[in-house]
Amino acid sequence: MKRSLHSCFLWAAALFCGLQVSALAEAEPLRFALIAKRVDQTFFIQAAEGCAQAAQTQGDTCLLLGTSGPTHFRRQNEVLEQALDMHLDGIALAVTHSKWLAEHALRRLGKTPLITLNSDFAPEEQHLRQSYVGLDNLAFGQQLGGLAQHFRPKGGKLCILTGSPQETNLQTRIRGIRQQLRGGRVENGTTGPLQGENGWSELKRCPLYQANDPPTALLKLATLLNSGSQVDAIITPGSWLVYEAEEFRRQIAPILAELDQKGTRPVIIMTINEPDAAQLALLEDGLVQAYLAIKGREIGRESYRILKRLAQGEPVPEEVFIDSHVYLPKAPMHIGSER
Repeated sequence: MKRSLHSCFLWAAALFCGLQVSALAEAEPLRFALIAKRVDQTFFIQAAEGCAQAAQTQGDTCLLLGTSGPTHFRRQNEVLEQALDMHLDGIALAVTHSKWLAEHALRRLGKTPLITLNSDFAPEEQHLRQSYVGLDNLAFGQQLGGLAQHFRPKGGKLCILTGSPQETNLQTRIRGIRQQLRGGRVENGTTGPLQGENGWSELKRCPLYQANDPPTALLKLATLLNSGSQVDAIITPGSWLVYEAEEFRRQIAPILAELDQKGTRPVIIMTINEPDAAQLALLEDGLVQAYLAIKGREIGRESYRILKRLAQGEPVPEEVFIDSHVYLPKAPMHIGSER
């Protein structure tokens, strides 16, 4: 395990070596790192590009560190331990499991400046970081819920496909979805599954967890669509389903076509990173009804700016929220029937 993690550090350094520049005459160059949930995920690649580009303009370095493959907090903890041994000038961490990291690697954080990136600590551990940069995850979830209301104004049956229940950003987005669909004030702080409020309810088997690996996510979606269960809206608070847009088209398009003929086709609303042409084509062809996009590069750039200020002993805001962007098809699409 140690050998594979070390090779991952070398890969990360090589990836961004072209963006490093010589030290500025007036100051020593600083070294920062983004510690990802996984380095082969589009969001973290884009965020690291933004961070490295911003660092380049100041003669500094920003690396992407982490492991490939399915997210796991134990693997991230090992990466974090090795990063702390590198004596970096600051770390931006995308939190996988708040309590576990706090009780393990972060016990030896010391004076290394630490911020969180798009996935924050739980409230009990937020004292460990100086700032958070990323989405307002509750508001982002509310936007996802608002898109579902746009397509299904009378409500319906909902299923959410998500990742690990320990990932605070995803859980907060789910809370925002439910809050939006419940409508009005939430009585008694209710955060559990929808049970008919405002016309919305959730399938008993949902949320579908551990859908944060592309093949697994596609399998779970295909199984849900083929199950015969009534589902009117499907929402993903992450972008795993369309990492490989053509594979999504190959597997899911025939199923959607059959459901369309029966008038039982659900609305599909997805979180996405900065979309490419193939992903936008899914939208225009009606295979996805809406994207809510995360501006990964801007999150990376702002993370560098905050880390730089911390390294220089300057004050920073407790939270920096980056706006999202809605993508809808250019032409209205017919989506099944109101049930």
